Amino acid sequence: MKLPFTKMHGLGNDFVVIDTTRQPFNLTLNQYRHIADRRFGIGCDQILLVEPPKLENTDFHYRIINADGSEVEACGNGARCFARFVREKGLSEKTIIPVGTAAGPIYLKHLPNGLVEVDMGVPELEPKEIPFIAPERSLTYPLDIDGVTHEISVVSMGNPHAVLRVPAVAETPVERLGPIIEHHERFPKRVNAGFMQIDKPDRIHLRVYERGTGETLACGTGACAAVVAGRLLGQLDPVVNVNLPGGDLVVEWSSEEHSVLMRGSADTVYEGIIEL
Repeated sequence: MKLPFTKMHGLGNDFVVIDTTRQPFNLTLNQYRHIADRRFGIGCDQILLVEPPKLENTDFHYRIINADGSEVEACGNGARCFARFVREKGLSEKTIIPVGTAAGPIYLKHLPNGLVEVDMGVPELEPKEIPFIAPERSLTYPLDIDGVTHEISVVSMGNPHAVLRVPAVAETPVERLGPIIEHHERFPKRVNAGFMQIDKPDRIHLRVYERGTGETLACGTGACAAVVAGRLLGQLDPVVNVNLPGGDLVVEWSSEEHSVLMRGSADTVYEGIIEL
């Protein structure tokens, strides 16, 4: 089977985007892993599928497959690439595009400056809904990480995130701590692990170890989760510049009743055809 694709990235968080609205297909777990393989396939952090709408009042459905073949509910950087893809492919000329996901609808907005804003919805903070094993909701939770107890924040942005504040992200052993947090027994569906350094109330530095993928150059939902965590602790402003290894995102969140807004770039790298 020959499969057309587009390679894209959002701040270095890279994707293989496939349009299934005009070429329906069903791939196996090993085929997804082959596509994501950086030596034997195309190479990417996630595979994004553009599908016909499944939810009422949406124009498309958005699926995200990790490099290990597992499927996840949300990906903020991918959502911005999704918006650019459907415009470049002539699938939509709308400025605001309603898109369905496994976590519910999101709204993608093309901005005049070429950036894309994503309405990520209202964050979920109840432990059982994240899911996270805890007796009740709290601002922070003690978590044993590699034999040391740390205080973490737990947020779902359609997918689960643990946020750990650190003195300096550059000196944090993300590659060692990330897998421990991802597979911690208190996260029944695994978790994305974010390591946040607060520079000042309107600027943070962040590294994220994503479940099923490993550390990425940027994580949109992770940036949103970190800002939510910092806002709830009274440490961040409503609008925050989030510096990630791949570049900067702007995240805006005013209060618990409001959606999180994320703004950033989305870039097309090349197009091709892979034979599976």
